[in-house]
Amino acid sequence: MGVPVNENRGAVSVSTGEKIRGLLRTVGMLPVLILLLVGFALMSENFFTVQNLSIISQQASVNVVLAAGMTFVILTAGIDLSVGAILAASAVVAMLVSTSPQFGMLGIVAGIGFGLLLGLVNGGLIAFMRLPPFIVTLGALTAMRGLARLMADDKTVFNPDLPFAFIGNDSVLGVPWLVIIALCVVVLSWFILRRTVMGVHIYSVGGNPEAARLSGIKVWKVLLFVYAVSGALAGLGAVMTASRLSAANGLQLGQSYELDAIAAVILGGTSFTGGVGTIGGTLIGALIIAVLTNGLVLMGVSDIWQYIIKGIVIIGAVALDRYRQSGART
Repeated sequence: MGVPVNENRGAVSVSTGEKIRGLLRTVGMLPVLILLLVGFALMSENFFTVQNLSIISQQASVNVVLAAGMTFVILTAGIDLSVGAILAASAVVAMLVSTSPQFGMLGIVAGIGFGLLLGLVNGGLIAFMRLPPFIVTLGALTAMRGLARLMADDKTVFNPDLPFAFIGNDSVLGVPWLVIIALCVVVLSWFILRRTVMGVHIYSVGGNPEAARLSGIKVWKVLLFVYAVSGALAGLGAVMTASRLSAANGLQLGQSYELDAIAAVILGGTSFTGGVGTIGGTLIGALIIAVLTNGLVLMGVSDIWQYIIKGIVIIGAVALDRYRQSGART
């Protein structure tokens, strides 16, 4: 008489850690955003007001635009530390052009175009000279910050009659122009990444650049494209920022914006190792940063502690990314 065998004995059990990693990859950071919204609403009666939610959406809009560009870059396993400095330089250019009586509106084109040009320079150095993205964009951060101050003569450029000030101050059917622009960028980015050949190539290069090269993908074109997108969107962010302030300063404008953008991308589920991520996740990550910042201000937390907390969030986001991806590699 044979001994009964438990057919489930050989089944591989799924560990609790893997279940958590799977859940994180599925739902992302949406529960964290919801918890922050509920938590700050309970702690401050001024949080869940129409006015404050409008402020949050406008504060998030520039970071959403920068983070969208950063998503393209990080999907290729790159990094762009220069977006804040490019924003500052592009804002100065936009403001200088805007002072022309006949061609003031061309400040929009000038700001975006200058950002695109600087992004192409970054991409060219990385794609053709094979220089590390971290080193290139770190150097560009310093150079562009200096260039912004040089063009502005180390002063703040004002234009009280800025022709495109409506972008930062007006709305359409109650929706601020800043929010409309940010949402358009998100939709366009989603379309490029999910519905175009270039999007497929971006994920391929991020997943395995050598395999992508062997399959016929021109990796240099992909790298040039993603850094150009990052630069152009930094230029767009410059126009959005300048339109709110009617001013641009090469020293202070855009400080630490690159860190907020990186934090939004990583919180949103895009992997630092490349090839994994979505623009929808980046949007959630940017909203988390905006809600956190706004909530801390309402609670009276000082700027010093805000920087400390943001730094902890960035470190936590990277640690979470490592944990989330560890299950995918095993």
